[in-house]
Amino acid sequence: MAPVLKAILGDITKLKVDAIVNAAQSSLVRGGGVDGSIHRAAGGQLQEECLTLNGCEIGDAKATKAYRLPAKYVIHTVGPVWRTRHLEGDEQELLASCYRKSLEVADRLGVRSIGFPAISTGIYGFPKELATKIAIAEARSFIGNIESIFFVCFDEETYAIYERVLAALRKD
Repeated sequence: MAPVLKAILGDITKLKVDAIVNAAQSSLVRGGGVDGSIHRAAGGQLQEECLTLNGCEIGDAKATKAYRLPAKYVIHTVGPVWRTRHLEGDEQELLASCYRKSLEVADRLGVRSIGFPAISTGIYGFPKELATKIAIAEARSFIGNIESIFFVCFDEETYAIYERVLAALRKD
């Protein structure tokens, strides 16, 4: 059965799910934005565990415990920086891989519910509409045991985009 997909406006660090996804940097050292919020809420043990993982490649995902967060796990994924096709032009596939690999890691951990931020749409500059369509397409095509996938939106603009794209899919 396909997982239930839902957009939420709120703080991913407060979400009561089995796992949340962290939009991390490749070193897995605490950064800003969503990453900084997750690290602050989880406590210093999260950073300590991240340092044992030897970083993470763009488009890949690795899991840690969630420590002081209501989730059981944090799945760290490194999204691409949007470069408007100046280099390889593989940003869309790398972003899709972030969602796909995160879901695969979560499924191996026995996760039934997961929350995603809008990966790469902040400082990394990925266009929100395109990123939303990629995120939802990967979630819809995932085959596994995950029952609920939440897209946790930090701002009204992102939430409205997710709601519009999800509503259009429900009509089909």
